[in-house]
Order: sequence, then structure tokens, then C-alpha cells
Amino acid sequence: MPLSLLALLLLLLLPLRPAVCIRAPAQRGGGGGDPAPTCGRIECPDFDVVEEGNGYEIRRYNSTAWMSTATPIDDISLVEATRKGFRLLFDYIQGKNEFGEKIEMTAPVITEVSPSDGPFCTSSFVVSFYVPKKNQANPPPADGLHLQKWGIKYAAIRQFGGFVSDSNVGEEAAALYASLAGTKWSSAVDKGRSKDPTSVYTVAQYNSPFEFSGRVNEIWMFLDTEDSPI
Repeated sequence: MPLSLLALLLLLLLPLRPAVCIRAPAQRGGGGGDPAPTCGRIECPDFDVVEEGNGYEIRRYNSTAWMSTATPIDDISLVEATRKGFRLLFDYIQGKNEFGEKIEMTAPVITEVSPSDGPFCTSSFVVSFYVPKKNQANPPPADGLHLQKWGIKYAAIRQFGGFVSDSNVGEEAAALYASLAGTKWSSAVDKGRSKDPTSVYTVAQYNSPFEFSGRVNEIWMFLDTEDSPI
């Protein structure tokens, strides 16, 4: 396993405590652009770019499989909810599953977000790990996790740099939604949300916390394309 990914796993398993940290400055978001450099080292889901717009990118993802937390995690913090979910997923890829099988690390780790109605209320989060192609036909089951099999999906994507925080994800999601206004994709996002109100947007994270430059994160909003030309 690459050292940077091992560092990511270890940090996600540590409890939160006050600390003095050096943070890379957040970078302005925009359309998808190039794939994350991490995907040159480990497996990531395949996609095709359908359209590059002003502040967004439309992608077509092929059929995939994801191992996800079986029940939503209720928390006021996306960062902490992702940490909690990843603990289960880390145990899973280390062999804590019904087959006792170790599974290769992949990217990104994604967190589906159903925001609360207020700033001091809990939101719901589902954290997922992309199952490598070689395991997708028969992924080992595990307690506390369930398998999501996705068919072909279309998504609006916004990339942003720096570190994911509880404050910037909402801003980036709002910026993505605003960038779609007046396009044919806006109604497709709204239809997608009406069909699945439990997933308003998804946060994808690709990097180790110890990588301070060239970081890539994404906001995903899935589209209902039934009545929209692609």
C-alpha cells in the first residue's frame, strides 16, 4: 500500500483532539478538470466526460459497486461522520468480513449528505468505499455494511482543493448548484433529489491528510436523465 494512503488510513482511525495544524490554503472550486493524481496510483471508478461547463463538469460513470455503512450516521459534522464510517470500512478492507479477505484500497472515499434543517441539528451521512473491479462480482459481506450496486450514473461535478471541512463543503455544494442554473442539467439534479431525498449531494475525497499541495476533492450531484438528452 502506498505510504500516503497508509497515512490516510491511520489518521482517519485516530480520535479527534485539539491540535495545532498547518493547513494548505483552500483553492477555488471549478469544473472537474483532470482526474485526481491518486487515480494514477490506485484504482478509481471509470467515467467519461459528457460536458465541461462554467464551474461544473457532467460525467457518466459506468456500473460500479460500493461498500457502504448499513445505516446512516447522524452527526453535526461531516468530517467526524466520515471518520466514523471509515473505521468500519478500514476494518473491512483489512479482512474483517465474512471471507476474511483483504481488499486493495481504492479512491475516492465518498460521503453522501442529507443536510439538516438548521446549523445545530444533526445531518445524515452514508460513507462508502469503491469496490475494486476484481471483487465486484462477489464482494465479501460484513456486519454493519451493505453493498450498493450502481448502474450507469450521470453526475454534475465540482472540484475544489485544500482540505474538506464542515464549512467549505456546503459552500462548494451551493456553488455547484448555482453553476447549473439556466442549463438543461438543473432540472435533472432537482428530479434526482426528488427521487432520492436522502442524498442531496456527495463529497468525494482522494488524498492523504499529509498531502498539502495538489489536493483534489469533489462535490457530486446525481442527475435523473430520463427526460434529458445526453
